[in-house]
Amino acid sequence: MKPRMMFVMAGFAAILLVGAQSLFTVSETEQVLLTRFGEPMWVVRDPGLHAKVPFLDEVHRMDKRILDLDPPAEEVLLSDQKRLVVDAFARYRIMDPLRFYQTVRVEETAASRLDNLVISAMRRVMGNVDLKTVLFDGRVKAMGEIRDQVNAEVGRLGIEVVDVRIGRADLPDATLQSVFARMRSEREREAAEFRAQGQQMAQETRSKAERERTVIIAEAERAAQVRRGEGDKQAIAIQAKAFGQDAEFYAFYRSLEAYRKGLAGGDSTLVLAPDGKFFQYFNGKMPK
Repeated sequence: MKPRMMFVMAGFAAILLVGAQSLFTVSETEQVLLTRFGEPMWVVRDPGLHAKVPFLDEVHRMDKRILDLDPPAEEVLLSDQKRLVVDAFARYRIMDPLRFYQTVRVEETAASRLDNLVISAMRRVMGNVDLKTVLFDGRVKAMGEIRDQVNAEVGRLGIEVVDVRIGRADLPDATLQSVFARMRSEREREAAEFRAQGQQMAQETRSKAERERTVIIAEAERAAQVRRGEGDKQAIAIQAKAFGQDAEFYAFYRSLEAYRKGLAGGDSTLVLAPDGKFFQYFNGKMPK
């Protein structure tokens, strides 16, 4: 290859290199800080193709979108002296690339410092609320206070915290075991009360049934006594009527009844005078 051709090609390559070093692109999701010899020059937020001084200006790209922050779960002490394991997360964005570069430079460092700030603010806010507030009506207000306290400290970092949320709030394991034991004892106490109430109701039902049984039996015996009395009355009346019609025959009938009952066993032994009234019909004397 001729020296002239080589010189032309080298010049063309140099032009291309200078051109490549003179231009840079910014996407829709980025913002760029240009520095010259380490000193900040200007911030580019508009997407598209931009120019810079080749070999002197350095491009520092930063995300323009809302970024996620997920600090580790922390155990906090509430105002009612109850402990709670709180797992929170935050959303933030880089508002001032120049200040961000001057203080933390990269997102990893910013996330680490934000973790500490969010945890500190969470401890302060949670220390002023009770368990009911965290779990129910005051949760949103508490998260807003955490966000405001963090923003008061991260403004100097060029960052804005958009939102802070409590993803999960649980009791510590030791407290959970204590709560479960207390719940178990409470359920056992309620079960014992229900059993005692059931036994009392069963005893009352049995007593009522026994009382009704006694009343029914007494009523039946009373009715039977009345019926037997009426039968005896009718029998006496019939016997009296029969005795009035033929007294001798009635005496003979009663004697036969006495013989039947007295000699019914077959092995009975009676010691009586032969001329007694019991044998008056055995000597041939018959009623007329």
